[in-house]
Amino acid sequence: MDLDDIAARLGVPVADVARVHRLAGDGPSAPLPAKADVPAILERLAVRPEDAAEITAGWPDPDSPLWTPELRWLLDRSIALVRADLGGHGWLPPGPELPRERGPAWRHLYVYAYLALAGVVTGYHRDHGIAADVSWATLADLGRNLAIDRRMRREGWPVMQSWLTLHARGGLYELGRLQHQRGATAIDLHIPESGPMTPDAVEASLDEARAFFPRHFPDERPTTFSCGSWLLDPQLREYLPADSNIVRFQRRFALDPYEEPEGQDADVEVLRFVFRTLSTPLDRLPRRTVLQRAIVDHLKAGRHWQIRRGHFPI
Repeated sequence: MDLDDIAARLGVPVADVARVHRLAGDGPSAPLPAKADVPAILERLAVRPEDAAEITAGWPDPDSPLWTPELRWLLDRSIALVRADLGGHGWLPPGPELPRERGPAWRHLYVYAYLALAGVVTGYHRDHGIAADVSWATLADLGRNLAIDRRMRREGWPVMQSWLTLHARGGLYELGRLQHQRGATAIDLHIPESGPMTPDAVEASLDEARAFFPRHFPDERPTTFSCGSWLLDPQLREYLPADSNIVRFQRRFALDPYEEPEGQDADVEVLRFVFRTLSTPLDRLPRRTVLQRAIVDHLKAGRHWQIRRGHFPI
């Protein structure tokens, strides 16, 4: 099969297939775990039963009629693409966005890639002396994102499939309340959906990171914690109480001058994270919390949210 044929059969642009071919090259893929081991692995990755059932139903068995030659090619080369950047910590789409309504093989192709890479990245963790509980807490973001995508009626996955390559390459670690993304000069902070973001929980996570990165990556010497998020938008202080967890989190940061982020719409990101929807009209969004009411009222007034970046010393 040539690249034009693969792209036509997948229903995606040729340029997307050519990118996978170029970045994966002839590099090694990685085998999927034994099917008998999959239920235990999915449970360890916090994958909920309804998602686990779909993943199992679409499993890439050698004789599965669900897996056409072009899908098998993309799975193999997507694994190789991500594996080639093992240890990397930049944004890395694993392949083209697929028409997921075509069935479980299409819907979860990049989940199968993640499962194949789990063994690769846990080996990378062991080589760096990282404890297994940190490895599995980090990789269990798969289950969290699948559950969120289900809540979003499948709207969330195009971003999530790239986000999860950070975990699969050893570029990001979940340490307590926060996720910490490696970088040359800064550790970038991310806030998963995992409970209240209290100042004590945030500080404990930062303290853990202060010890974790020098121990396991001694050749890297970041000097700051950084974060780029709508959570740092100062406009939120017009609506939230001064003692709210979000405002107290903001106060840790010195904000960089505002620049409109390329390829990101802050209004869309706020709807994604606060309401887990990208298509519900404003009048139909819930207004149960102060934050929800703030988001909706701000947008209905014709105003816009901002993604702001800030930092503070490690």
